[in-house]
Amino acid sequence: MQVDINELKEKAAQARLASKRLSFTPTAVKNEALLAIARALLDKEDFILRNNEKDYKEAEASGMSAAMLDRLMLDSRRIKGISDDVKSVAALPDPVGEIIEERTLPNGLALSKIRVPLGVIGAIYESRPNVTVDISALCLKSGNAVILRGGKESARSNLALAGTVQEAAYKAGIPAGAVQFIESGDRALVDNMLKMKEYIDLIIPRGGAALIKLVRDNAAMAVVAGGIGVCHLYVDSKADIAKANDIAFNAKVQRPTVCNALDCVLVHKDIAAKFLPVMAADLAKAEVELHCDHRSLEILKSIRGLSLKPAKDDDWGREYLSLVMAVKVVDSLDEALQHIDRYGSGHSEAIVSEDENAIQRFLNEVDAACVYANASTRFTDGAQFGMGAEIGISTQKFHARGPMALREISSYKWCIKGSGQVRP
Repeated sequence: MQVDINELKEKAAQARLASKRLSFTPTAVKNEALLAIARALLDKEDFILRNNEKDYKEAEASGMSAAMLDRLMLDSRRIKGISDDVKSVAALPDPVGEIIEERTLPNGLALSKIRVPLGVIGAIYESRPNVTVDISALCLKSGNAVILRGGKESARSNLALAGTVQEAAYKAGIPAGAVQFIESGDRALVDNMLKMKEYIDLIIPRGGAALIKLVRDNAAMAVVAGGIGVCHLYVDSKADIAKANDIAFNAKVQRPTVCNALDCVLVHKDIAAKFLPVMAADLAKAEVELHCDHRSLEILKSIRGLSLKPAKDDDWGREYLSLVMAVKVVDSLDEALQHIDRYGSGHSEAIVSEDENAIQRFLNEVDAACVYANASTRFTDGAQFGMGAEIGISTQKFHARGPMALREISSYKWCIKGSGQVRP
């Protein structure tokens, strides 16, 4: 165990040292490193997929859920997507050195507020190996060193990906030590990592509620957490039924195992009898199971071919991560807003309506990182928002909210130029 702690401390010290040099590494060098990483991912696809297959088979044999297996799995299409996201990060403006504001005071002092890296970012994450590359790319572009600690279920995949990133980045001129990967799967190392505030400036956990709680409760440094997504769609009385049906189907079915997938549909009573049968029939084709309150169950129970269950108390506020969804009929927009306020996780919420007043109320009054009108919640994603990738999706309000990318993992400093001024 002592050897593992020593490894962690040594790698953290190397990351801290590398972060000093990385903070002023030229943009051209960082971009070339990212493009080299993107190429290397494709060149080493077979190697990466062989390691991922071993992880997948081992996880499947252990009884891992279908949702988690989907997050773990890599294939050629996903490797290509990861590579493309890295290239997208390379194409984004470098945040380091950006002048956020500048002004001259009456006494002649010239003030500039300039964006700078945070320093060293620690990432603790579960299952999804693409996180290894996404976080590395964003940290390198923003001038931050990174310490990666993935879950044991994706250990081989993460090691293959981290090694690919390190080799390509260092050959391109990134300071050695800027990307660190903790190979040991010992959970006790997480506790040690959370106490290393002399090396790590920010911790970002990505995973289930238990991991996020562990990090929040024990970290000695700043934490940005999120990713738990209980996402609602409110279908207003003035909704376009076809539009609402397409949005509900996409948000639930397109990829049900992720945090921005739909968990609950709230339907206004005036449109429920027309809308619910249409939605349920299409969702049934995708084998979605509906957990219905008594009013929606009454509307749908006579329709053949549906998978229905009476909703229980714990169906409200539940993140399903599967082809299961809760349905509730509400009397008004006010009731929908109250339900979301009580059961939402602050991730992504949506309304479908042709009533501008209802839309504006929803956008104004729903307290979430991302609030949609007439669009799927599945768009809550750094790449979809034009941010290249994301280091995570924050459901906090301080200091970052929603998809976190380059600017969200930077800070700033004040630079003041004078001509001999002293304070009277």
